[in-house]
Amino acid sequence: MISRRITRRPEKWATLISGVKHRWLIPFVAFEWLWEWVAYGLSRWSFLEVLEYLGSFSVLIGVIFYFSESGDRVKQRHYQAWQVINTAQGRGGSGGRIEALQELNEDHVQLVGVDVSSAFLQGIRLEHANLLRADLSAADVRGGNLSEAILSYADMHSANFRGSRLAHSVLSDADLHDADLVGADLEGAKLDGADLTSADLRNAKLKGIGWQKIKNVKGAIIGGVVDAPDGFVKWALLNGASETTDAAD
Repeated sequence: MISRRITRRPEKWATLISGVKHRWLIPFVAFEWLWEWVAYGLSRWSFLEVLEYLGSFSVLIGVIFYFSESGDRVKQRHYQAWQVINTAQGRGGSGGRIEALQELNEDHVQLVGVDVSSAFLQGIRLEHANLLRADLSAADVRGGNLSEAILSYADMHSANFRGSRLAHSVLSDADLHDADLVGADLEGAKLDGADLTSADLRNAKLKGIGWQKIKNVKGAIIGGVVDAPDGFVKWALLNGASETTDAAD
């Protein structure tokens, strides 16, 4: 709220200097007296009050425009994130893709069909992401968190998911052949139609996985799996999996 205060009228010059005991002080008194008159004159000038109101109004207009354009800023941010992902497509390294993917996912943008093959995505956080038909082949996703992500029909062959969290993810019809899933958390994951040919599942957490309709486990290594559902290990061994731990960590 603007509060306008009218300054008190300065004393007359003769009255003011009559109280000055030392003549050398008169220039300083005169200087102060001059500015008192300036302040007094400006305090009575309504135009300055108008300017104050206009200043406050301009701030209000700025706030209104800021919020009205927030949608455009979000779209621009998403466009830049997709540019980062698409420009680095097929290349190794991160190239800013970790931050770009996380930002899009946090804004609930669908990542269907995204191609991050061969990318360095170590430690990425994509909980609840929709990665339907995404290409993660040969990607390094060690220590990543894809809990409750949708990875149906995703190409994840030869990808490194060591120590990653895939709990309650949907991996239906996903291609996981030759994938490194050592120590991964697959609790509650749905694996209907998934291809686990030659996948390394040593020490993986398998509590509650949906395994009865797995497409293939031939050549998969299942030594040391944790909390595997009843019947899974026997079924896997009968279908070409192995418990061998001879492969190097």
